[in-house]
Amino acid sequence: MAADNPRGAMFRVILPNQHSRVTNAELFFDLVFVFAITQVSHTLLHHFTPLGGLHVTMLFLAVWWVWVYTAWVTNWLNPELTPVRVMLFSMMLGGLVLSTTIPTAFEGRGLWFAIAYAAMQVGRTAFWLFATPRHRTAVRHNAIRILVWLSASAIFWILGGLVHEEERLWFWIVALTIEYVSPAVRFWVPRLGFSSVEAWAVEGGHMAERFAGFIIIALGEAVVVNGATFAELDWTADNLLAFVSALVGSIAMWWIYFHKGAEAGSERISKTAESGRLARLGYTYLHMPIVAGIILTAVADELVLKHPTGHSDIRTIVSTLGGPLVFLVGTILFKHAIRGFLQLSHGIGIVLLLGLSWFATDLSPLWLSVATTVIMIVVAVWESVSLRSTPEEAQEH
Repeated sequence: MAADNPRGAMFRVILPNQHSRVTNAELFFDLVFVFAITQVSHTLLHHFTPLGGLHVTMLFLAVWWVWVYTAWVTNWLNPELTPVRVMLFSMMLGGLVLSTTIPTAFEGRGLWFAIAYAAMQVGRTAFWLFATPRHRTAVRHNAIRILVWLSASAIFWILGGLVHEEERLWFWIVALTIEYVSPAVRFWVPRLGFSSVEAWAVEGGHMAERFAGFIIIALGEAVVVNGATFAELDWTADNLLAFVSALVGSIAMWWIYFHKGAEAGSERISKTAESGRLARLGYTYLHMPIVAGIILTAVADELVLKHPTGHSDIRTIVSTLGGPLVFLVGTILFKHAIRGFLQLSHGIGIVLLLGLSWFATDLSPLWLSVATTVIMIVVAVWESVSLRSTPEEAQEH
């Protein structure tokens, strides 16, 4: 039984030339983040102002970070064992509290958001430390380093939850800065010093699959919202075209990420001797704009579905163009990290979206959506065709 295993047995057993599969417990845990992503997108939809955008960006960064840290820990620990499952299910409770408080995190429920977030980050890391046997010194030191940094940021999360909205913003900016800077400075702490890159080796296939799964979560949330919004509308020609444009746009995003990029990323991280470095750059950081772009696109799709005609306002323009733009910036950087060259098709897509911004005010929301979808289709088809060539030829495209 799992409960009879010593602490060291909580770690995954990695076999040569075989990657660890994503477990059902991990997939079950991820369901909480379907709700979290929905909450983030709806909060942005109802607070689409510069200040509201800053607030939502900070909330998204927090949601992303708590999921990322959990993905790293479950890359090492085995979720098939009862203690690890209990940890994950406890995290689900915290995640539901966190997600529920997102719309009012900068209002009445800020303290609940802060408590849930800090408890998830500190509690999971403390469990990881407890699960690590004493003879695995490098791993234990890493857990201690991270626990120190997350405990420091937790102080500012809680302090922010105790004060008013204006002051809360600054406390939480400090908390996020601490957390996002810490990996870049390799979690330096007194006496233990810096963490070595070698100590962060991961099982690459599992890591790639986990992050690909989060992309599916974000795309799935967009499809569900589009379907729910369309179900409440009359089936006019404009509404039908807006719905088809939103769906095809999501399919194009899926194609751009999964058709070549996800597989290439999995293969690259599985074979490299510096899996920890690639996981930190390519997945922890560079997947963040990919997910953010999908969320922003979901907001745009809902705006267009509800108001397809007339002139495009600033909310519609920023979200309709900004979503695909941020997504392509994230994917071109991610694919550069795994392939070593910039994808020309993605660069052209970025240029076309920027060029379209000059004419955006002259287009209705519907035709602005259609135009961005066409650009995304061009990017997807271009990449698919160009990468059928040899690697040397592909770099010329």
